[in-house]
Amino acid sequence: MDVRGRLGHELFLRVAGPDGPRQRDRIHGRPGPRWFEAGSPITRVHGDASMFVGGIRALLLQSLHPAAMRAVSEHSGYRGDMWGRLHRTSTFLAVTTFGAADDAQRAVDAVRRIHERVVGDLPDGTAYAASDPHLLRWVHVAEVDSFLKAHQVYGKRPLDQEGRDEYLAQAATIATRLGATDVPTTEAELAEALVAYRAELRGTPEAREAVRYVLLKPPLPLAARAPYAVLAAAAVGLMPPWSRAPLRLPYLPVSERTVVRALGSAATGTIRWAMSPPQESRPAS
Repeated sequence: MDVRGRLGHELFLRVAGPDGPRQRDRIHGRPGPRWFEAGSPITRVHGDASMFVGGIRALLLQSLHPAAMRAVSEHSGYRGDMWGRLHRTSTFLAVTTFGAADDAQRAVDAVRRIHERVVGDLPDGTAYAASDPHLLRWVHVAEVDSFLKAHQVYGKRPLDQEGRDEYLAQAATIATRLGATDVPTTEAELAEALVAYRAELRGTPEAREAVRYVLLKPPLPLAARAPYAVLAAAAVGLMPPWSRAPLRLPYLPVSERTVVRALGSAATGTIRWAMSPPQESRPAS
């Protein structure tokens, strides 16, 4: 393979895992109806290289909810299996966005079964459950806000207002199938949902540990750490100002709007180039 092919292959395996090629062939090659039309907003957002930035931001933002963070800390094994968790998440997004409808539904059903087993207690004794519709709604809100913001800044073709609302309406159908309720379907509703959750969010020791792990201790070879640091800085640069202090994240607005965005655009552009075939016919998921 040439440089482009080697880089694209390594990136794909890092995100999708060793079973990625087989999953990709099934997701994109199996005939049958899909939940979403090719070229619609959700396929544009979830198929773009900006998801590398949006995914990191989503993890950071989600960690601010104590129940969500506790569930991840106690049940996901992210410290020892960060890439395994990434593989499972990226496969779920790819199947539900691009896959055949029956495969997408099976993926949703599998996640719901897992959520039913994820239960526990917060330090104050309050019970939590991953199947709680309110908690599922938070995870979804943090994800789509992150994916959409990253796409608007680093995506190849940012969406207009109608497209952004359609993206949220499309993504809401998946969240609803997972068990979330009152899911925002417009950008205005998404902003209202984020404000409504603010009272529940805080930077717990578990959240700050997860942030340090994601930003400073990724299980990557030395040569990959500098490019990853650029993507991580781009993700931090998109975090809301109010989220920085609880997670002990820096806030450098001038640098974030200039140097970080320039480097982030270069990094996502390189990923997009490496992971797209010459005719750009197939998404990178």
